[in-house]
Amino acid sequence: MTDHTVRQYDVELENIRTRVLQMGGYVEQQVVKAMEGLLEGDQNLIERVIENDKHVNELEIELDEACAQIIARRQPTARDLRAIISVSKTVTDLERIGDEAKKIAKVARALHRDDGGGRPRTQMKHIGSLAVEQLRKALDGFARLDIDAAAEVVKEDRELDDEFKAVMRQLITYMIEDPRTITRSIDIVFAAKALERIGDHAKNISEYTIFQVRGRDVRHIGVNEVMKEVGHPEV
Repeated sequence: MTDHTVRQYDVELENIRTRVLQMGGYVEQQVVKAMEGLLEGDQNLIERVIENDKHVNELEIELDEACAQIIARRQPTARDLRAIISVSKTVTDLERIGDEAKKIAKVARALHRDDGGGRPRTQMKHIGSLAVEQLRKALDGFARLDIDAAAEVVKEDRELDDEFKAVMRQLITYMIEDPRTITRSIDIVFAAKALERIGDHAKNISEYTIFQVRGRDVRHIGVNEVMKEVGHPEV
């Protein structure tokens, strides 16, 4: 961001960016802990993730208010306005990622509370790692205003989608071979879908980063067009 005549304006802009990254770090940990709860069955950890979602909601409200105050006081234009819009939209996606982490934790609570055997073995650890890595890369790109990194997140969202489809195929096989696994398999489908949605939200955050830097809305234009926008060849 460029320096402004009113130094306090720069401080306010940098402050909301810092607070968004802090929220991002907190949400990332929510996802990591939800996956730990799903894989390991730690009920205390699972309950903490569910309870901590309230804090994520509080952070969203606080940052929305901070953005509204800057718009009211400073009447930002051009790049500053794009920065505030990007922050506001990123906050919304982070809150929704927090919701997905809570969903995973609730699935974990249901699965481990009635641990009667027959739970399908799936690639949940791998898809969870992919989702966390996507979120981490998106936040890093946001922090550094790195459109190359942001474009990579957009491109790599395909990998997470493919992994979700692979998990679905595996679960369908389990259900066909042993109907006793149907209830548990459906629960795991919800968790896998939550991870796939986390990837979608990470992709959104990266698209906002490109919008902030380039001034072009790259949502819904396709991966090849996004790569062209940041100066990369088609994929």
